[in-house]
Amino acid sequence: MKEKIDINTWIRKDHFKFFSAFEEPFFGVTVELDCTMTYKEAKKQNVSFFLLYLHKSLIAANQVEPFRYRIIDGEVWKYDIINAAATINRPNGTFGFGYMDFSENFEDFRKAANQEIEKVRNSTGLIPSSSGENVIHYSALPWLNFTSLSHARNYAYQDSCPKISFGKLRDENERKIMSVSIHVNHALMDGFNVAQFVDYYQALLNNEEVNVPL
Repeated sequence: MKEKIDINTWIRKDHFKFFSAFEEPFFGVTVELDCTMTYKEAKKQNVSFFLLYLHKSLIAANQVEPFRYRIIDGEVWKYDIINAAATINRPNGTFGFGYMDFSENFEDFRKAANQEIEKVRNSTGLIPSSSGENVIHYSALPWLNFTSLSHARNYAYQDSCPKISFGKLRDENERKIMSVSIHVNHALMDGFNVAQFVDYYQALLNNEEVNVPL
């Protein structure tokens, strides 16, 4: 389900019109997050670390309202739920796109995501996602500790889906640290909203109870 936002009465009316005129309206940041507690949690529960931190990022994104905004035919819509469109690596070095529905319950999310991962790994080709607009585009580069990242973009296509990429997990001062790149459409949100997401996500990675003002 989605709800149309009246741009004429929207508090971001001027910002939306200003940044919508840009050929490249996306901006991005790269942050380092502490994954120690979530890594230990994954090992203790014998579940995929990737799926656990991916699920927590979806929880955070769904809590920060602007991450659920999308531009469709020049209009702004707010989705009830945002899902994941993720790159799935194959043993032969290629990857395919997979679609994973969000569920607040991790076990439900994990079971469905594992089925999608197996389907992609046992297939060939890129498998263009038919997931629609209510997704975040995810990718993982577990071999690389990056400090910045850019994305391939088709400027002829009006894209407003956030893009989140995860880097290599590394040990630092007895902590598990991972770089995370976040790119979002500036017509829909600002740095403050990205900071909200990062703070909420870090708290979830720490297994803390948090309330982030939206």
